[in-house]
Amino acid sequence: MRTILALAALLTCLSGNIKAGNNIRPGALWPDNRGIHINAHGGGVLKRGKTFYWFGEHKADTTSAAMVGVTCYSSTDLANWTYRGVALSVSNEKDNDIERGCIIERPKVVYNAKTRRYVMWFHLELKGRGYAAARYGVANKPEGPYQYLYSSRSCPGIWPQDWAGSLDSTTYNAGRQMKWWTPEWRELIRKGLFVQRDYAQGQMARDQTVYVDDDGKAYHIFSSEDNLTLHIAELTDDYLHHTGRYWRMAPGGQNEAPTLFKYKGIYWMITSGCTGWAPNKARMFFAKRIQGPWTQVDNPCHGPKSELTFGGQGTYILQIGTPKDPRFVFMADIWRPKQPSDARYIWLPMTFEDGKPVIQWTDQWSIKPWTLLSSNNKNQ
Repeated sequence: MRTILALAALLTCLSGNIKAGNNIRPGALWPDNRGIHINAHGGGVLKRGKTFYWFGEHKADTTSAAMVGVTCYSSTDLANWTYRGVALSVSNEKDNDIERGCIIERPKVVYNAKTRRYVMWFHLELKGRGYAAARYGVANKPEGPYQYLYSSRSCPGIWPQDWAGSLDSTTYNAGRQMKWWTPEWRELIRKGLFVQRDYAQGQMARDQTVYVDDDGKAYHIFSSEDNLTLHIAELTDDYLHHTGRYWRMAPGGQNEAPTLFKYKGIYWMITSGCTGWAPNKARMFFAKRIQGPWTQVDNPCHGPKSELTFGGQGTYILQIGTPKDPRFVFMADIWRPKQPSDARYIWLPMTFEDGKPVIQWTDQWSIKPWTLLSSNNKNQ
C-alpha cells in the first residue's frame, strides 16, 4: 500500500459564507449547501482563519474504488458545509498511479508554516492490485487544485529507530514458513519479521494520518506490516518526504485507523482493531514522546454501542478552541460497503475524566459552547 501526499497553497476556490446555527447529528444524513449528502469519507479537517476545510474520499454508489478523487467542503461552524469541488482528481491516463479505479483512502491536509503551502497525504493502492501496493503519495501545487507528485512505500533500505536487530537467516526463513497466528509466529512479528521482509522495497503504508507537533515537526502515522504494527515516520521540513527516521508502535497489535492528538503534554492515539468493514472496539494509547513508548488504556467510548465505537471507525481528531482551552472533536465513519456513498459520519465532542479522554455518545450537539442537546443514555 502507498500513502499519497498532495500539496497546495490555500485554495482560492475555498472562499464563501456559511449559514451557521444548526446542530451536529452523529450518524444522520448530512446534507451540504446543495442538499446532497456530504461525500468526504475517511477525511480530516484543516482550520485556516475562521474557516474549516473538510477533505475526504469521494465514494461511488457501488464501489469503494476512487472514481472521482478527494473532495473538499468548507464551513465556519462545523455543522453547515459548502461543497467546494474536487481537490485532487483521479487520472484518466492508463497505468497512472492514481488512475480512475485505484484506491484512495484517508486523505489528510496539513499546513506548512515555513513553506506556506498545504500538503495532502493519503493511502494509495494501485488499480487492480487490491491492497498489495501499500504506498503513499505526494502532490504539490501552490494555488490548487492539488497536483499529484509521487507515491512510494516507506523508508526502503532503512531500519526503524527502535530496531533491536535483524533476525538471523535461520530464524527468519523459518518464520516466513510458519503458520500465521501461532504464538511463535506472533513473537517473531513483534521482533520484526515483516519489517525484515519489506526492508528492501520499503514498509507498507495503509490506514494513515498526519500530525503536526507544537514545534512544527510533522509525522506520518500508518498501519504497516500487513496491518499488524503501526509506524510513526518523521517528515522532512517541507512535509513532502519521510526523513528515514521511523518507529514501530504496538508491534503485532493489529491496529489500524490511527488518530492522534496532544493534550497537556501527553500524546493520545485512538485506533481500531482489524475487522474489515465491520466496526469494533476503539483502542486508546498514550505516550510522553510521540516516538513512544506507548501504553494502552481503556476504550474511550461511552454509551450505546460503545463496544463497537458506536458502529463507526475513527478517522481524525480535530482540535478547536484556544491554546489555553483546547477542545477536541472525534471524527469517525460508519462504513456501508454495499453502498459506499451512503456511509455516515459520527462526530462527537471529547471530554476528559481523571486526565483521560472520554467520547460520550449524544444524539445531537452544538459547537459553541459544548452543548449536548439530547442523549441516549442506555448501556452507559
